[in-house]
Amino acid sequence: MHQMALWEQIAITAVGLLVIFMFFPGIKTIMTRSKDAREKHWGTLALITIVLIGFVLLLISSVK
Repeated sequence: MHQMALWEQIAITAVGLLVIFMFFPGIKTIMTRSKDAREKHWGTLALITIVLIGFVLLLISSVK
């Protein structure tokens, strides 16, 4: 497997930052709504986080 070139790493970082800044206003609104919500859904958040981490680990192990 080859190393990514420097320009590829910079491009991927720039795209990642662009995506974060595009979604930030929506995330901020959702967080505000979440604070005002009567019911907290921490169990759902934990489940989604565990599933996401498991999926990423599956992808990493399938590449090796």
